Amino acid sequence: MLIAILILSSFVLNFTDVPQRIQFARYSSVVRRKLMELMEFEEEGRRKSVKFLKDMNFPNPKGLIDDYVDNFFVITPVEKEPTDIIKRLKHLIRTRDEAVKKYVTEKVSDVPDVSRQRIEVLLEINSILTYINKVVKHYYNLGVKFNDWIMMMQLALQINQIARLAKAYKDAIDSFGLGAPVGDGAGALAARMLVDSGSNPVELAPETVLYETTLEGRRLYIIKAKGPGPTVGWPGEALEKFVDSRECRISRIVTVDAALKLESERSGEVAYGVGAAIGDIGPEKIAMERVASKCSVPLDAVVVKMSNEEAINTMTKQVYEGVVKAVEVIKRIVLGKTKEGDTVVVVGVGNTLGIE
Repeated sequence: MLIAILILSSFVLNFTDVPQRIQFARYSSVVRRKLMELMEFEEEGRRKSVKFLKDMNFPNPKGLIDDYVDNFFVITPVEKEPTDIIKRLKHLIRTRDEAVKKYVTEKVSDVPDVSRQRIEVLLEINSILTYINKVVKHYYNLGVKFNDWIMMMQLALQINQIARLAKAYKDAIDSFGLGAPVGDGAGALAARMLVDSGSNPVELAPETVLYETTLEGRRLYIIKAKGPGPTVGWPGEALEKFVDSRECRISRIVTVDAALKLESERSGEVAYGVGAAIGDIGPEKIAMERVASKCSVPLDAVVVKMSNEEAINTMTKQVYEGVVKAVEVIKRIVLGKTKEGDTVVVVGVGNTLGIE
């Protein structure tokens, strides 16, 4: 009897799809549970956003969010002909930004710039949460429809990371709703710490300003997004305009930004190297690189390490301490690699929420 059971079990396990069906049921159960959690994140994100907008006395906040999240999208440019893809990509990004601004101002008239920017970010976060949900549901439904246990297994193995990311975006609504500085503002904050209190900014590009200060005989020009609204500005375009106005008469460019850390690294670690420190999809980063190449100017990079969750949520103590260290690193670069009378440009990259 025992031998017969073993032979039958071996046949079932090796020559039927019963094991795969068991695995499919197991993995789909894991995904279903996490999918319910993702749906709750999306709903909670919308509830929080509606509450913040109501506190700001905006009418029909739910309609404002639902209409944007469900209907607005952007089509990326063709990449098979790459000769002018950066120009086309920048045009689409600029057009998209203008469309979002117009959407908000049409829904809510006479809104201050800072409030408008906060609304735009809240819309973006809710859009991201909805998109994550839709993608997970898409692959889950595909797996169920075609009884694809391999697809379901891959989704189950990644679902915890996806849920962690979604939770980070959901929690970020509190920071952007309240106007508290976020981790991604590390570069902007470091740049602002270099500026004297009496320095007045000059707007160089849309939502991007220039400060002038000195450091032990060196003239510093600081570029960052215009605060305290949640915007990243156009730092590459601003740098390009400034350097062209000075006909390349600068000695060095230093960029500072937040950077995603590896799991083995500590939050707040500061690293420095060569290149443009900016998490841009193309146009702003290439503008910085082209300026440095055109003028044969050294391009330095300083980054503050943090997790993805820390980047989009209220700035932690570790990240702030990293910003303070980054300021000292920038000063060492300027003092060690330039001489008195030189002109240095420091570009603080990142979201300037809560940072003037």
